[in-house]
Amino acid sequence: MLRKTEKRRIHWLAAAGLALLAPQAFGNTTATAEDQILHPEPRHEKIGELVTQFIQKSHYSHIAVNDELSSRVMDVFIESLDRNDIVKSKPMDPVFQLFEVYQMRVRERLTFALTQLESEPNYQLQEEYVFDRSESPWASSTAELDEIWRQRVVNDALNLALEDEPWEKIQKVLTSRYTGFIKRLNQVNNDDVFERFMNAFAHTLDPHSSYLSPRNSEEYRIQMSLSYFGIGASLQTEDDFVKIVGIIPGGPAAIDGKLQPNDRITGVAQGLEGDVEDVIGWRLDDVVDLIRGPAESIVRLEIIPANAPPGSPKKVVKLTRDQVKLEEQAAKSKIVKIPRDGREWSIGVIDVPSFYRDYRALSNGDKNYTSTTKDVKRLISELEEQGIDGLVVDLRGNGGGHLTEATALSGLFIDNGPVVQLRNANGRISRLDDPDPVARVAYNGPLAVLVNRFSASASEIFAAAIQDYARGVIVGQQTFGKGTVQNLYSLDQYLRSEDDAGFGQLTLTIGKYYRVTGESTQHRGVDPDIALPSGIDAELFGESVRDSALPWDTVQTTRFRAGKPLDSTIQSLTASHTERSKDDPNFQYQMDMIRAAEKVRSQKTVSLNIDARRAVRKDDLDRRLTRENERRTALGLEPIESLDEIEDDDLPDVLLDQAAGIVTDLATMRQIGTKPAQTAQIQP
Repeated sequence: MLRKTEKRRIHWLAAAGLALLAPQAFGNTTATAEDQILHPEPRHEKIGELVTQFIQKSHYSHIAVNDELSSRVMDVFIESLDRNDIVKSKPMDPVFQLFEVYQMRVRERLTFALTQLESEPNYQLQEEYVFDRSESPWASSTAELDEIWRQRVVNDALNLALEDEPWEKIQKVLTSRYTGFIKRLNQVNNDDVFERFMNAFAHTLDPHSSYLSPRNSEEYRIQMSLSYFGIGASLQTEDDFVKIVGIIPGGPAAIDGKLQPNDRITGVAQGLEGDVEDVIGWRLDDVVDLIRGPAESIVRLEIIPANAPPGSPKKVVKLTRDQVKLEEQAAKSKIVKIPRDGREWSIGVIDVPSFYRDYRALSNGDKNYTSTTKDVKRLISELEEQGIDGLVVDLRGNGGGHLTEATALSGLFIDNGPVVQLRNANGRISRLDDPDPVARVAYNGPLAVLVNRFSASASEIFAAAIQDYARGVIVGQQTFGKGTVQNLYSLDQYLRSEDDAGFGQLTLTIGKYYRVTGESTQHRGVDPDIALPSGIDAELFGESVRDSALPWDTVQTTRFRAGKPLDSTIQSLTASHTERSKDDPNFQYQMDMIRAAEKVRSQKTVSLNIDARRAVRKDDLDRRLTRENERRTALGLEPIESLDEIEDDDLPDVLLDQAAGIVTDLATMRQIGTKPAQTAQIQP
C-alpha cells in the first residue's frame, strides 16, 4: 500500500479521476519506448484541479477528498496493471512509474511468448488450459508465469490449427500479433496514462462518470454527430480483443443483424477479396481506422461470437459502410398474427430502438421535427386503422435517450400526471409530468412492454410508468438498472490552452431518477410482471454487477392516478403463458439454446489436445443441428443437413412471439368481459 504522506500528495488527483464506461485504447502517438519517457505534463495537473472542483461541487455522492479515497483510487489503478508499487515525491509520479512497470512486465511476457513460436507446439498432450483466471491466485514465481504463458501460446496456435492452417502461417500470424502488441504498447503517450488513471478512478465514483482525453473527446464528438462512415457499432478493448459493446440503431451493423454485443473482432479485411489483417492485440483506434472507410465500400470482419469458448469457429461478417441515418433509427411497426380459439388475432408491434428528438429542427421552428413520441403516435394510428387487437411496445436493446421523449411517450398511454421524479446532488426533488396533459390517450387497448437486460435509462422510465399506472404488463427480463443522470462538461471552456493540445471532457453523475412510487430505477431496474427466458446473463451485464454502482433507494411517493391493480390478471396471464410454452417448439428451442450458452459460460478451461478439441467442436455442431431439426420437425418443416442452410428469416423471434401471445390473452380477457376496470385511484 502507499505511504500515508504519499497518499495525501495525490488527493487532488484522486478526486479528479473519472473513467470511461467503455475504456478507450491507448493514444495515437507513434513514439516508441526508446525515444519517449512517459511523464506527467503541467496541463494534467490543471485538469486534475478543475475536475476536483467539479466533483466536490456537483457529483451526486459528494465525494470526499481523503486518505481512504486516495488508497482506493491507487488500489484500483494498481490492480488494473500490476501488483507493484513505485512511489516518488511528485503527485503524478506514482501513476506513471506504475504504468512503466506494467509496460515492462507485458514486454517480458510477450517476448517470452515469441520464444515459444520457435518450434511448433505438441497438440497431442493431455493438458487443460485455464483461460479464465479471474478467480485464480497470482503466479508465485517466474517459472509458474512462464508455464501459464506457454499454455496461452499453445492455445493461440491451436485455435488457428483447428482452422486447418499450416504451422508456417500460424507462426507468422502469432509473431505479428505479439510483436504488434509490443509496438502498440510502446505507442502510449502521456495523455493515455493520465486518462487510464482517471478511468481506474471511475470505479470508486460510479460507472457513468467519465473523463475523455482530447483525442477521445473528438472521437466522442464524431460518434455523437454521426458524421462518419462506418458500420454503426460501439467498440471497446478487453484483454487482447476489440469487443462489440453496442449496435447503433440504423447503422449498417443493425440493419444487417449479424453482429451482436460481446462479439470479439479478430481480423479486418477490405473489400470482397482483401486479405484478413489479424487485429488481436491492436489498439482500439487502429482497429476503428481499419473499419471506417468511404461510403458504400465493403469491410469484412472476422469475429468470435459472444460467449464462444477459445477454439470456436470464427465467423466472417460482410458489411457495407454507410452513414448512420436518423430515419433508420426511428420507431417501426408491424403486425404479428396469433392463432387462438379458432381465429387469428392481430397484435401490433412497435419497435422503439431509442428515445430520439431532433432538437435542431425543433429550435428552427420546424413543426415536422423527428421525435419518438410523434412517430409512435402515428404508428399507433396506422395500426388501429388495420384493426389490431392489442399492442406490444418493444424496448429490447433500447439504451435510452432524451428524457423528454420518455415522459412524452408515457403520456400516449396514461392520463395526465407525473411520470418520473428527479433528485439532484443537493437533495432537491423535482417532478416531471406528462408534457401534454390535455391530449387524449393515443391507445387504451391491451398493452405489453417487452424489455431485456439492455433496456436502460429512458426505457426504464417508460416501463416503470406503465407498470406503476397499471396501464399494461411488463414482460421479458429485468432491465439494466441505469437510474442516474449525467452532465457533460467541455473542459476547454474552463481552461486556457497555450497550444492545440486541449483538455478533454468530463461527464459527471449529478442526479438520480425515481418512479412515481418513490422507488429508484437505479441498480434494480424494472422487474417484469411476467419473466421470459433470455440468453443475456443478468449476472454479467447490468448496473448491479458493477462494484461502484450507486445504491437503490427511495424517496417519497408522489400523487398519481393509477388503474386498478393487475395482480390477479398477471397471475392468470402467467399461468396461461406457462401452459402454452410447454407445447411450443420455438420456446423449447429457445430454452435449449439458453442452457447451451450457460454451459459454455460456466467453462473455465479448454483442452490443449487437438483431437479432443475437434471432438468438442463436432459435438457442439451436431447438437445444434439436432436441436434445429427437432424444432423444424415439430413445426412440420423440412429438416436441414447443415447449419449453413439456415437463413436469418428462418429463426423465430421467440420472445416477441411470447409477448404477442400474452397480449392476445389480454385481448381475450377483454372480449369476454374480464378486463379489469380502469377505475381511478389516488396514491398518497
